[in-house]
Amino acid sequence: MQDSQIIRTEYSELMKKSYIDYAMSVIIARALPDVRDGLKPVQRRTLYDMYELGIRYDKPYRKCARIVGDTMGKYHPHGDSSIYDALVVMAQEFKKGMALVDGHGNFGSIEGDGAAAMRYTEARLAKITQEAYLADLDKNIVDFMPNFDETEKEPEVLPVRVPNLLINGADGIAVGMATSIPPHNLAEVIDAVEAYMKHEDISTKQLMKYIKGPDFPTGGIVVNKDDLLEIYESGAGKIKVRGKVEVEEMKGGKKRLVITEIPYTMIGAGIGKFLNDVCALVETKKTNDIVDISNMSSKEGIRIVIELKKGADVENLTNMLYKKTRLEDTFGVNMLAVADGRPETMGLKKIIEHHVDFQFELATRKYKTLLAKERDRKEIQEGLIKACDVIDLIIEILRGSQSVADARACLTQGITENIKFKSGISRKMAAMLRFTERQANAILEMRLYKLIGLEIEALMKEHEETLKNIARYEDILNHYDSMAEVIIEDLEHFKKEYARKRRTVVENGQEAVYEEKKVEEQEVVFLMDRFGYAKTVDVATYERNKEAADAENKWIVNCINTGKLCVFTNTGKMHQIKVLDLPYGKFRDKGQPIDNVSNYDSTQEMVVYMCDELQLRYAKLLFATKQGMIKKVKGNEFQVAKRTIAATKLQEDDELISVQVITDDQHVVLQTKDGYFLRFSAQEVAEKKKAAVGVRGIKLRKNDELEQIYLFYEGTEHKISYGDRELTLNRLKVAKRDGTGTKARS
Repeated sequence: MQDSQIIRTEYSELMKKSYIDYAMSVIIARALPDVRDGLKPVQRRTLYDMYELGIRYDKPYRKCARIVGDTMGKYHPHGDSSIYDALVVMAQEFKKGMALVDGHGNFGSIEGDGAAAMRYTEARLAKITQEAYLADLDKNIVDFMPNFDETEKEPEVLPVRVPNLLINGADGIAVGMATSIPPHNLAEVIDAVEAYMKHEDISTKQLMKYIKGPDFPTGGIVVNKDDLLEIYESGAGKIKVRGKVEVEEMKGGKKRLVITEIPYTMIGAGIGKFLNDVCALVETKKTNDIVDISNMSSKEGIRIVIELKKGADVENLTNMLYKKTRLEDTFGVNMLAVADGRPETMGLKKIIEHHVDFQFELATRKYKTLLAKERDRKEIQEGLIKACDVIDLIIEILRGSQSVADARACLTQGITENIKFKSGISRKMAAMLRFTERQANAILEMRLYKLIGLEIEALMKEHEETLKNIARYEDILNHYDSMAEVIIEDLEHFKKEYARKRRTVVENGQEAVYEEKKVEEQEVVFLMDRFGYAKTVDVATYERNKEAADAENKWIVNCINTGKLCVFTNTGKMHQIKVLDLPYGKFRDKGQPIDNVSNYDSTQEMVVYMCDELQLRYAKLLFATKQGMIKKVKGNEFQVAKRTIAATKLQEDDELISVQVITDDQHVVLQTKDGYFLRFSAQEVAEKKKAAVGVRGIKLRKNDELEQIYLFYEGTEHKISYGDRELTLNRLKVAKRDGTGTKARS
């Protein structure tokens, strides 16, 4: 047994090295696509596994679970969900410029519905994948490397013949970097590649005569055309995309807006979010022109219908949708990919340059392999033709040989010692034979029917064809123009077979100018019932229903409709609510839970005080807690922009029980749960900051706690009900703060 050796090292250095190794593994082997085939490792391995399993476009579909399991077991040991997710995305035409997998079953929808479980769905390779991504793998066209456990071989890169990185785009988050490449139109990208191959000094601007911009599978409109040149030169930037809105006339002079195309970024949950945002615009009175909204989208395409009131300002409303919802969105471009083993952000020309270099490498390896095969075939054909000319001698050699080795030695080296010949002339002729090993084997394996005249003629024609192929392959390998012609030929074939019309419009759209109608400032009354449902009504409505409103509602606050309400809770927080976010209308309307329009959580906290923000400007607030702590705080400390702040600091197991507006000429009465009352002047309450705990208001006995706080002016009679009797607070003896108080009889 060997002695173990302890290696001492700096812990931070070890962690740094380990994290860098992990980060590089994620960057190179997981998250980023290769610039050559435009595929991430999981996509490449999945497609190769389908190719190996023989799941071709013209063969029956196979269960996705079989594909995922096989891929995970052989090539990608990182969990089945990552493989299935990649397989699903490659089958979703609304996410990819060109779907690489032909899916059968529920592969999700553009509205965000997930795919069915892999045990239910089936898939096979798409035709373009087989023809342009996996063809010629048997021709030593790419290098193979061992898989994770060195039991299989997998290609380092697929021999993709089209610029897949641009056609399908890519997105991925690595460590410290991310890639986001939009999809493009196949025909345009092929035209740009061909233009580059004819003129290598072509500029990005000239390439953009062919590639107009991104071509999203969801269509839409790119509205910042002038920014695209800089984006494609640098490889990074922001593309503004809008949905397509059409106006349809209805009966009675009404109109409706129909959204037929959405921004690419809205795929999935974005459609539901858009519908909610439009509803919110109506609820918050941002617009009164929308009557109804419905999502009529189907497999045939997107159709979101917004019905409008008669006389609605269509242009202003459309601009409002662009401004206030994700109907206009930004697609962040970062064209990052792995090039020569390292991540690099590349412009359009650089990506095309890498693709063309890769195509020449593929073509060189392919035609070298084909040339070697044709030369081998030529050698055998020449041997067979020569053999046909001396067939009688060869038959004599075979009949006179004792073994195959003797016959082969005679055919290749002219050794005749162990062979019986009919005549000395035959022996002399046999001694002159010098067939190659390959030719000798072909002659020995040749069948007799090959001696038929037509077969010999066919052999001669085949030899002529072989010579032509050799000449062609040598020409391709020795001349740039010939190889470029072959590559362009292939690209033209793919363009003719798979090109489709551009779906995304690229233009310089006008900035969406939306004139928001100014809300007329007015005084309203905020009403909230004991269940937390709130609304606002105008003052006249409140006055007419004052008796019912006071009886049914727990909180009633006069406020300005353009202002904010401040909500103090027992947890020591203050939440702000925009009055305009609350429903405004009839007295009998139900209202809306304040949880929906603020950070207030009715399951975790309780309201102890509400007021209009303007009320706080010059006021002072008295804070009191269950443990008897009190303080005065200037109201302007709570005039903040944040929706939620800490209104006071609380001790452990303490909670806020009261917040009230206080003046220095008032008197304070503290009442405990056990019936102790303490009266003192408001001037004795220390003024503190909102972040302070405060000072002790009353000395509490064991298990007692502060329950109520009363404020009144000296000289005014203030009565409360306590137990079975009435108690007049201004008759209580004036004491000092932090006393024990006097026990009242109930």
